[in-house]
Amino acid sequence: MRKKKGGLMKNNPRLYTGMLLLLLAGCNATKHIADGEHLFEEATVNIQNDTLDKDRKELFESRLQSFVRPEPTSKLKVALWNMGGGPDTTVGFIKRFIKRQGKPPVLLSEVNQEYNENLLRNRLENFGFFQAEVTSDTIIDGKKATVQFDALPGPGYKIREVSFDVDTTKQWGRDVASSQANTLLRKGNNYNLDVVINERERIDVDMKNKGYYYFNADNLLLDVDSTVGQHQVDMYMTVKPETAERAKQPQRIGKIVVFPDYKQTADGYTRRIPRGTEAYQNDYYIYDPNQKFRKKVLANHLFFHKGEMYNREDHNMTINHLVNLNTFQFVKNDFVDSKDSANTMDVYYYLTPMKPRTLRTELIAKTATVYDGIEGNVNWSLKNAFKGFETLTLSAFAGFETQSGGGVALNSNFIRYGAEAAISWPRLLSPYKWAPSRKYIPRTFTSLRYEFLDRRTAYTLSSLTYNFGYSWKENERKIHDLTVAEIIYAQPRNITPEYQALINNFPTLGHIIEPQFSFGPNYVYTFQNNMEDRTHTYFVRSALNTSGNVLGLIQGADASADSPEFLFGTRYAQFVRGEADFRHYWKLTPKTTFVTRAMIGLSHSYGNSRQLPYLKQFFSGGPNGMRAFRARSVGPGLTNVADLGIDEFFADQTGDFKVELNAEYRAPISGIFQWAAFVDAGNIWLQRADPSRPGAEITSKFYEQLAVGGGLGLRVDIDFLVIRTDFAIPFRQPHVRTNNGWVFNAIDFGDRDWRSKNLVFNLAIGYPF
Repeated sequence: MRKKKGGLMKNNPRLYTGMLLLLLAGCNATKHIADGEHLFEEATVNIQNDTLDKDRKELFESRLQSFVRPEPTSKLKVALWNMGGGPDTTVGFIKRFIKRQGKPPVLLSEVNQEYNENLLRNRLENFGFFQAEVTSDTIIDGKKATVQFDALPGPGYKIREVSFDVDTTKQWGRDVASSQANTLLRKGNNYNLDVVINERERIDVDMKNKGYYYFNADNLLLDVDSTVGQHQVDMYMTVKPETAERAKQPQRIGKIVVFPDYKQTADGYTRRIPRGTEAYQNDYYIYDPNQKFRKKVLANHLFFHKGEMYNREDHNMTINHLVNLNTFQFVKNDFVDSKDSANTMDVYYYLTPMKPRTLRTELIAKTATVYDGIEGNVNWSLKNAFKGFETLTLSAFAGFETQSGGGVALNSNFIRYGAEAAISWPRLLSPYKWAPSRKYIPRTFTSLRYEFLDRRTAYTLSSLTYNFGYSWKENERKIHDLTVAEIIYAQPRNITPEYQALINNFPTLGHIIEPQFSFGPNYVYTFQNNMEDRTHTYFVRSALNTSGNVLGLIQGADASADSPEFLFGTRYAQFVRGEADFRHYWKLTPKTTFVTRAMIGLSHSYGNSRQLPYLKQFFSGGPNGMRAFRARSVGPGLTNVADLGIDEFFADQTGDFKVELNAEYRAPISGIFQWAAFVDAGNIWLQRADPSRPGAEITSKFYEQLAVGGGLGLRVDIDFLVIRTDFAIPFRQPHVRTNNGWVFNAIDFGDRDWRSKNLVFNLAIGYPF
């Protein structure tokens, strides 16, 4: 159960912290600016060209602005520097610490405008504007100054012809020429130096994958002829005549030597095979006198083979695998010309292990509205536990939460503790041989977790969870997680008379303390390309979870006839549950994004179950979803949470179906500060009617029962994390019978009681989606 908030700022120190950050950023940035000097506040770039479309013009302006040097210091960094005493070097320890978190202001006198004009002119030429001109002007406002650069780019030059001018009578020349089919230099495209650089890198990679280890991008020269007229260029890719002869010869792999327990000495890296070391599988000399590692497992992560042609893809895959085994602190490889054969390289791998045992402790303090708590975690891990690069992890945790304000609520305080043991193998343990991808390491995982929850004045709950499955990456965008066996067992005990009395009034609370037993597979597929620099990117996560289906069919379980089946003395759950999360990121400008998300959750409980187990049900509301509604307070259906509460307390609301739609506009303010405007819509529903909650079941008109809310948010992006604050209010409440549930006419920010019930503040780390 959750207690409704009694006020926006009451007992909410995190809100005060957010306000303090705002006040800090507003400190006088010109406090220590001397007379006659000016704070360099901003550099702006304005492109004077009517032929560029708006989006492309804004992109060029943003990129050019990023080249201006020096960069202005953010207001927050200057404020911290000022708070630490500014130029004063006699300040105490605390002020020195604050000062180190900031940076001094950049002065206008430090900005060389002629240098920046030439720099921006050069960058425009790199973009294909060969007749560019750049001028600048200074705008003074008190002790602050802005430098405005006006750029007249002139016409952009396009590619007319591309030729690979190489000696095709030689093998290396034919190999270079064969890569032209995949060139990035396309006829009709704008000339762009970045594309030229990428083209040279592409050819270099292609040549290395054909065995040319000593070839590199610097051996390539691109001649550009801009005199062909009509603002066009002809391009000629050649190989420099001074290129070394061995760069034109493909290399083969000779001996492969591995030191998996290497400790560097003052003599440097050894380049010999220790006496008595025998070749494993005729390919690898693995020197491991203490037998710390199983050679078979190590060899599975080495992709070179003796006698084959050098290949950059195999080179990178081997390094990536050795690094991602999570066993070696340092991974170094070295290629040495073989003394036995021409155009052959011996390969040496020097692997320095990490400390096998690590112990990590965490202490987390939590506060939310009138609730405070603390949680401690102890994690012990053993790397290479069974000499096959396995990781064994043992952890224990304990915590409590107590109500520090308001009226004491039944079920408001709890103590929880437990332990978990987990093992991860860097391979697929299966009776069937299958390899989803050579590039990435697949993993097999298993874990056993026990948790005890003591709600003190309500009930206690013991739960046991076991998982066994596989995780693998198909490529950089696609990830698969298959839990072959997921077993969850939860048993309530010590139910107090007070909580039982509450169940009699609100039967939905009884579902929380029902014994829960589910078992079955669980599959999750994730696709994401939002790490790429594109205008439109996506994130998709879909999952399918089942429980008890085969056993339920065999036993003929039928809960609707009040004849459920049991396993080990406990009624088991029988269901199919699926969910999908689809996100679209639309980059309107380099710093402005419009994000939309659609989430759907479906389930079907049958045979031995009438609804999903409580731990598997969906919920809505909270800082990462329906932000205008408190966590687990939306729905199901037409249910009004207030009608289910007593003395301002209500039960968490869960359901068997879920729909949620979100839209958020994100834009910069200044420096580390950003703002957002958002709208959220959604609800949950039950599979079957519940007499205690009329209108909670799913119908064909579910879309008419969506709750809607929206608001504004402030984000503080300090590189390694994002602190997010959101203020939101409800726009539509499904249970309201008038005006089709829309409550715009009830909005009254001047009414304290309305604010207490409707204005929701969320403080979180990271973006909601």
